Amino acid sequence: MKGIKFNTDFESVLSPLENDVLKVLWPDRRMKVRHIYDRLRPSRNVALSSVAVILDRLHQKGVVEREIETGRGGVRYIYFPLKDRAQFEKSVIDTTVNSLIDKFGSTAVAYFNERFAEERRK
Repeated sequence: MKGIKFNTDFESVLSPLENDVLKVLWPDRRMKVRHIYDRLRPSRNVALSSVAVILDRLHQKGVVEREIETGRGGVRYIYFPLKDRAQFEKSVIDTTVNSLIDKFGSTAVAYFNERFAEERRK
């Protein structure tokens, strides 16, 4: 729809560091904590342990999954997103719209109908 912009920084759903981690993870799909940290380091002053904590939080939220890799030096996680960027955006929109409808009922539905009718006229 022309004129509607979706904020690609998901501040309402994710913390700034979670958002940055996903921006790194989405294109490469499968990464170790160290590799994500190495990509973030030039543009963000962040500790390796903070990246690990954020990835654990994203795992708890069901945004990323992880596999255990055993190698020299012990065990480490390989993280990968459960949804690509477009699927994630759609799920955020879906959750937001559903919560608005649950909270405001027919008022929210009427607003959406009016809003979309205005967009079509543009």
